[in-house]
Amino acid sequence: MSFTKQDIYKALETITEPGEGKSLIENKNISNLVVFGSEVIVDVSISNPALQAKKKIKLEIKKAIHSHVDEKIDVKVNVKSIAPPKKEQDSNLIKGKKIPNIQNIIAVASGKGGVGKSTITANTAISLAKMGFKVGVLDADIYGPSMHLMFDVEKERPISVNIDGRSKMKPVENYGVKLLSLGFFTNPNQAVIWRGPMASKALNQLIFDADWGELDFLLIDLPPGTGDVHLSIVQALPINGAVIVSTPQNIALADAKKGVAMFQQESIQVPVLGIIENMAYFTPEELPDNKYYIFGKDGAKHLAEDITTKFLGEVPLVQSIRESGDVGHPVALQENTPLEKAFTDITKEMVSELLKRNANLPPTEVVRITTMSGCSAVKK
Repeated sequence: MSFTKQDIYKALETITEPGEGKSLIENKNISNLVVFGSEVIVDVSISNPALQAKKKIKLEIKKAIHSHVDEKIDVKVNVKSIAPPKKEQDSNLIKGKKIPNIQNIIAVASGKGGVGKSTITANTAISLAKMGFKVGVLDADIYGPSMHLMFDVEKERPISVNIDGRSKMKPVENYGVKLLSLGFFTNPNQAVIWRGPMASKALNQLIFDADWGELDFLLIDLPPGTGDVHLSIVQALPINGAVIVSTPQNIALADAKKGVAMFQQESIQVPVLGIIENMAYFTPEELPDNKYYIFGKDGAKHLAEDITTKFLGEVPLVQSIRESGDVGHPVALQENTPLEKAFTDITKEMVSELLKRNANLPPTEVVRITTMSGCSAVKK
């Protein structure tokens, strides 16, 4: 049995501390390493104080050394949890960085639930893929994930892949769209009852511990309303723009206006690319020329005019949209149908607004919370 310290260091480079995105060596987690004959002693410091995290890192270190160096080595691991060093200026800063090889990140939001935001996200993603773009979808609706159902991949699971010596999640892919959702990791019959910090931590792992590869667009399906998850997203990623989904009724529009206001807040300043009106009207199959405005008429269009935001288009209330989503085959996959055209037109408008935004505005900065009542942009 012959090995050196360097062999051990190389083995430890294959281990990533969860949520950090860097190896134990690159992140300087290894405080001491002793090699004495066939015995190796590793002192490691991690930021997670949980007993389970300590046990996991011990097992991973032993496994890495036995796999990459020699299985007969007697490995002893001493784990210490330490709080990350605090910098007065950046004490509230959540890691905000651009994900390599992802060109544009678009957040899809709504002021309230039940307006069809996830349906719009799924069909827009498929429309982009059909146009030839490389597309990914991050289901950030932590408490009610549905993208894995809409893409008919509820029984699939992301696999672990080795990227530059680090373990990453490979998104599930269907219909030409890469997808990650908390729905892959939770029991469908069990409610997700998490406080804000835990939800943000899970979201952070879905973002940074994934191997998205090269993407032209990453669409983020946000939960309804404005809250912890929304702040975590704008803190973690430089969003190129946001799209707001609403129905025409006044109750939904009042909440949609709050959603727009959140992104337009001076301290956040994520450009709103436009508003999409879902369930705009109902046309019965037996009366194809009739339109019934069940939830009101042109509500989202008027809102877009009032707040000087682009109206991206409207989607009718049609039974086939619901049925297609339920069976995991979104209507945008259909060829030469009015609904496919509707989503294609909306997607083209969204891309057009994004191109204008990228041409006329500087890159969006990630955001940090400076007080309980406000945010400020991180100066790069």
